[in-house]
Amino acid sequence: MTDNTPALIAAPAPWQAHYAHPCAWDMDFAPLTLTDMFADSAARFAERPLVDFMGRSFTYRDLHEEARAFAAGLQRLGVVKGDRIGLYLPNVPIYVSAYYGAMLAGAVVVNFSPLYTVQELAAQVADSGARLLVTIDSAALLPTALTVLDQSGLERLVVGSLAEMLPLAKGLALRLLGRKSLTRIPARPEVIRWEDALVDAAPAPVQLDPLEDLALLQYTGGTTGTPKGAMLTHQNISANTRQVEAIDPRRGDRDVIMGVLPLFHVFANICVLNRTVVNGGCIAMLPRFDAGQALKTLQRVKATAMPGVPTMYQALLDHPALAKTDFSSLRVCISGGAPLAGPLKHKFEAATDARLVEGYGLTETAGVASTNPYEGEDRTGTIGQPIPATRIRLLDKEDPTRDAPAGEPGELAIQGPQVMRGYWRRPEAAAAAFAQRPDGAWLRTGDVAVLDEQGYIRIVDRIKDMIAVGGFKVFPSQVEAVVLDHPAVKEVLVIGVPDPYRGEAPRAYVTLNEGAAETGEALRDWINERIGKHERVEAVVVRESMPKTMIGKLDRKALRAEVAAEDEAKAAEG
Repeated sequence: MTDNTPALIAAPAPWQAHYAHPCAWDMDFAPLTLTDMFADSAARFAERPLVDFMGRSFTYRDLHEEARAFAAGLQRLGVVKGDRIGLYLPNVPIYVSAYYGAMLAGAVVVNFSPLYTVQELAAQVADSGARLLVTIDSAALLPTALTVLDQSGLERLVVGSLAEMLPLAKGLALRLLGRKSLTRIPARPEVIRWEDALVDAAPAPVQLDPLEDLALLQYTGGTTGTPKGAMLTHQNISANTRQVEAIDPRRGDRDVIMGVLPLFHVFANICVLNRTVVNGGCIAMLPRFDAGQALKTLQRVKATAMPGVPTMYQALLDHPALAKTDFSSLRVCISGGAPLAGPLKHKFEAATDARLVEGYGLTETAGVASTNPYEGEDRTGTIGQPIPATRIRLLDKEDPTRDAPAGEPGELAIQGPQVMRGYWRRPEAAAAAFAQRPDGAWLRTGDVAVLDEQGYIRIVDRIKDMIAVGGFKVFPSQVEAVVLDHPAVKEVLVIGVPDPYRGEAPRAYVTLNEGAAETGEALRDWINERIGKHERVEAVVVRESMPKTMIGKLDRKALRAEVAAEDEAKAAEG
């Protein structure tokens, strides 16, 4: 595709041949609620394990029955259709029961990161209007949840016991040896133990419209501004789940997926939880990402897939146990959340003999909008092609009411069944997020992209990240790609810093591979020999570590804030 017409891109034969369904590109994803989707899988795969948690197995029947019991318990507590139920949980088995159980009661799930501070959690609880919060007795979570319970409009807290979810021996060891990591559940009427929130009765049926009723309020990551609650319907999530399932050429084969990506994040919500449920697979769940534990678990369960972010794959490569790990079962790893550097991709594939493909999505697209194929041609440096039933177009960077000139970069815009309804209680922000065209509303991603002849998409940069250098627009990602070619560089972020002559100038911040000793000056000279004059960095700053988001993504916003604070401190001293 050489022009930027908004028509659905026709899948070329090499790509379409690797879909599970021959006509997957034109599939029609009929309206479907997540509650019906889960019930169907529970009926078909009742005795299969859905979750392996540190060696303890939970079947589809187990978790579906627990979800129904939780739904009945919520209804007994007065929860009605449309109420918001918060999940403040790491990756633990009750996440599955609470997630689907809340929806069975007609409620809307709100995911909260287990890394949130009291202030962050309280702000999103207030914004969402959550009535009830589910958490566990972790010392890292329960005290924060209790403080928010006392300071906000929350009515109740439901608390699960981590030890009771573990295999017997591990649970006993945690109770005896890990007391500092647990917090006693207080005896208060508004604090309910998980087992006491379950009711041994069928929940009252709730009529749900998959196209209209919300399933999830998913807050944006906040790396580019104040987090907003994306309103995702049952159909948004169930359609995206089926879109992701459709592109797997080995759909129906043995399916054991590593659940190391946090389930509160939209990427894992689709690619780990819902996609596994609809396919009858098993999630090898870990409460948090630890490279050593992930390698042990991957080998123990003979995992077939592992979604993650680039920093996770780098951590696995850096771990001394990598060379002793058997990766023979691992077929594909899906990278998202941040650009996947070519050197990292090639190193990981060489070390594991597994395919590592890059995909792309947003909170606002329920998780996934495009990906490289799991088999066949894989174009490194691109985010692949749109997944089935997804249409894209490139908008003019200055005027989103027009398409970008043919052959030029433009703002990537998306249509599809996975695109959100809007932002919770933010109609102005929702209106700004869409470009209204004669053929409907198109979600503006804020990412600048180019297309090749086969419809592979390459993200050039984010509009907000572009650096204005004396009238030229510099894309940080293009400079970062050059920096990553240096064998000493492990991670890089390029940001704009004030320049008295040019307005802004690019500056690179890097971490180095183990054993490397390059100076910032030497790196600056090496980089500037390989890029355009207007792109040249004014300095390279070598750091011990880089700021990262809660899912391990390099955090450009946090870096900018750190640099601004340092500059203000220097100015005050001067």
